Amino acid sequence: MNETTRVFDGPFDRYAGCGHISRCMGQYIYLLGRPSIDRGSDDVYRFRSRKSWGLLAYLILRERPPTRSQLASLLFAEADDPLRALRWGLSEIRRALGNDVSLEGDPVVLALPAGTLVDVEVVTRGLSADAVRLPGLGAELLDGMAFRDAAAFESWLLSEQRHIAAASEAILHEAALSSMSLGALEDAIDYAVRVVGMNPLEENHQALLIRLYRLAGDEAAAQRQLAACTEMFTRELDMPPGPAVQAAMSEPVNRADDLVSEVSVDAIVEAGSAAISAGAVEAGVLSLRTAVVLADGGDSHPLRATSRIALAEALIHSMRGLDEEGSAILHTASQIAREHGRQDLVAQALAELGYVDFLRARYDRAELWLTDALRLAGGSDSLTARILAVLGSVESDRANYGKALALFEEAVEASRAVADVRREAYAVSMLGRIHLLRKDLDQAADTLDAAIKLSERGRWLAFMPWPQALRGEVELARGHIPEASEILQQAFARACQLGDPCWEGLAARGLALLADAKGDAKHAFEVITDARVRCNRLADTYIWMDAYILDTQCALGRQHGHVDTEHWIDSMRDLASRTGMKEFIVRALLHGAAMGRKGDAAAARLLAADIDNPALDRLVDP
Repeated sequence: MNETTRVFDGPFDRYAGCGHISRCMGQYIYLLGRPSIDRGSDDVYRFRSRKSWGLLAYLILRERPPTRSQLASLLFAEADDPLRALRWGLSEIRRALGNDVSLEGDPVVLALPAGTLVDVEVVTRGLSADAVRLPGLGAELLDGMAFRDAAAFESWLLSEQRHIAAASEAILHEAALSSMSLGALEDAIDYAVRVVGMNPLEENHQALLIRLYRLAGDEAAAQRQLAACTEMFTRELDMPPGPAVQAAMSEPVNRADDLVSEVSVDAIVEAGSAAISAGAVEAGVLSLRTAVVLADGGDSHPLRATSRIALAEALIHSMRGLDEEGSAILHTASQIAREHGRQDLVAQALAELGYVDFLRARYDRAELWLTDALRLAGGSDSLTARILAVLGSVESDRANYGKALALFEEAVEASRAVADVRREAYAVSMLGRIHLLRKDLDQAADTLDAAIKLSERGRWLAFMPWPQALRGEVELARGHIPEASEILQQAFARACQLGDPCWEGLAARGLALLADAKGDAKHAFEVITDARVRCNRLADTYIWMDAYILDTQCALGRQHGHVDTEHWIDSMRDLASRTGMKEFIVRALLHGAAMGRKGDAAAARLLAADIDNPALDRLVDP
């Protein structure tokens, strides 16, 4: 394994190789719900101050060790001697965790004893089978605790609470899909009910529960869930559920009774894939559904997996709004391939699952799937190039730009090695996005121009609006209004012709900025509102794009004193916090600070210190 892939090793590595976690741990730190420490038969020192719990949570969850002055100002600024108060808090942690804990230095480095389980790490880094057994899964981080005179810490804690809540949601969703693939439908339904309870307005959760009721043969329950879902969406969102829910109600659940030869099933898969490539998507998907049913009637287990992977890829990449169904199929394909030793097919399924979770901004889960897929792929083929490119995108979305740049460079090399022009175009375009975000405009222009040329060479017109819209933003940032207008208008027209919500939203965002640069604020607000509607019209669009558009909406709102600015800032912060988009958390905090919100500026400075972006640094400390 090379240096690039090792960057994904993290704190959860100490759990690796243990089997089930409960058999391995000697000490438990529970931060979800009412916090506690369990050391088995040993008596545990009880913290005398809730700020010691806050300090412990911060040290565990912060990616980089904080300095003592940062910790003192964060939690103990009101004390007569903040550094002394910090030393007392650190001593409480040492007493509670025992003699084997290491908590020293400046910056302060916390090294937990071997065999220590931390529930929040299991939720963000662990297997769903382990995480669902945690007693606090679904409970709030440091539930019910308030931290007086520590506004910056409370601002940080609110972001972390939202992130952990979203991670818990993703765990339950994944556990339901995993149980379904094993045939444990009762367990799957229990998990799906829980995740719907956590976020009932998430269309994919509703679709999953409906699908599970139907698989269990309870059509009446599926109909009741659809009715309840439809009523709630109409009441709360003023619209009915989208394609994901409708697909869950309409997809076939039957199995074939007749045996068909492997050659025949292979031919049907090939014909379905060819139809999709030729643009006959619905006919192609129908053929692939037939292939899955027929493969299940035979005894070729690899064919059962490959037909499912082909169908899932078609649903995810060629149909709109059906990623949820595709994910369910991929879980089953992966399980079949694992049971019969086909690691190559497992890698394909996991790579696709990682891509879906990347789009949905479930980055912790995406990283796990993709890292495992990379290990199983084990070669310099097109699949490896694709995995590296999506892993780079995960890190880029989370604002881990150093890791992302290394992964994209490796993806470009791997793509060139197998002459995969489209994969190279994707990786190069994402490199260009990083340069744009960091305001390295010359490098961004050169890189995005290269991505556009690669897209043309690969005849990948469906991808073209992405690098083109970003290229238009470069010209806008340079102040070249006519050039930006021409590029952005062309990108928007192409995106609309394709009907791609993400590309439409991105290009419309650029057009809103263009309108504002021309002095037409009214039109700018109309276009940026339309950009968000376009971007979010389906349940499986690219979530990062929504945050990107929201950031512009907040900036325009602040600039022109729009009455909805506070609401937009709240929406942006909630979205960025839940997903772990660190740069957008900082930007949301900066928007809040500009509106006079206490503690947001200090919290933004703390979080920005972990992000390698000179352009962001200039915003934090102008």
